[in-house]
Amino acid sequence: MFQAYLFPIGFALQTFPLLAFVFTLPFLIVQYRKYGYVNKIRVIVLYSFLLYLVCALYLVILPLPDTRHTCTGTTGSFNQWIPFQFVRDFLRETGLQWNNPATYLRVFGERGFLQVAFNVLLLVPLGVFLRYYFRRRIVRTTVTTFLVSLFFEVTQGTGLYGIYECPYRLFDVDDLMLNTAGGMVGYAIAPWLTAFMPKSDTLDEGVDLSVTRVSYTRRFVAWLIDWAVLSPFVLFFLGRHMLLPIAGAVLFYFVVVPYLTEGRTLGKRIVRIRLNGKDGGLTLHALLVRCVSLYFLIGGPNVLFIGGGMNHLPSMVMIPLLLVAGLLNLVFGIHALLCFVRRDRILFYERWSETKHSIT
Repeated sequence: MFQAYLFPIGFALQTFPLLAFVFTLPFLIVQYRKYGYVNKIRVIVLYSFLLYLVCALYLVILPLPDTRHTCTGTTGSFNQWIPFQFVRDFLRETGLQWNNPATYLRVFGERGFLQVAFNVLLLVPLGVFLRYYFRRRIVRTTVTTFLVSLFFEVTQGTGLYGIYECPYRLFDVDDLMLNTAGGMVGYAIAPWLTAFMPKSDTLDEGVDLSVTRVSYTRRFVAWLIDWAVLSPFVLFFLGRHMLLPIAGAVLFYFVVVPYLTEGRTLGKRIVRIRLNGKDGGLTLHALLVRCVSLYFLIGGPNVLFIGGGMNHLPSMVMIPLLLVAGLLNLVFGIHALLCFVRRDRILFYERWSETKHSIT
């Protein structure tokens, strides 16, 4: 009995890292946009909420049948519409005898009781999360829990929305009742379970964004967004070995655009940061030094080799250039790692250009 529940949970723990990786970028963007920074408590709560949702879904749909042809040999209805049928099943399947107290404890290990208990427990954490983090009242918590339970039951009752010919699990009205009751139990016990944690509506108290350091993670997210914008253009011309338009696009995007928008590219605007120059001003010279230092000195040799711009050179020339490019990448990688570990360090292109980031 317990193995049927342990398998989906174990599979959820195995797949969660991949799901968390996919979830991270939109999560960071939302946090930077909404709050201006990333709160560690909020990270723990939301990632644990994601893990819980994955576990709950897997408990509902796993294990999957070996074949999608699930109608073979199936008889009877795929739905159970009689309320409180679980009470009759409990009395029929368990060895409970009301006049014999010795049978009371044995009930807790029998299938009839465990099935009811797990249906209640399934959405207890949802009730806790809804009250503690999302600050929902009892009515909205009950409605939300019911709708989540309904989603689970429809998923089962439709055979994963038609993937399987027939449902391989029952659509049970009792499950809707028990799951919803579990959400209400979670709502009721949430204050006790979260008493050691700070109130969710006070997580951002005392945070001064004007003195908050712009993290390398935040800058990397902005960089990813910027290059997602530039990549189609760069790849188009790189495939045609046309490097001059690429250089022009990089200069325009990372020099002209931030100069005209007070230090904001699209990526920086989305994560709410901007570039500042010496004494707060931002000049074309500073932006040009910054761009050339990073994208031409470090990135340029890599683009030349990837784009085939050096294929026409003899081996005795290309091999030393390749070694120089590799050495530059290694030195920059070590330099960036040291700056990341020792947060007081400034990246070389920032030092040369006398530019830095601030939160808007």
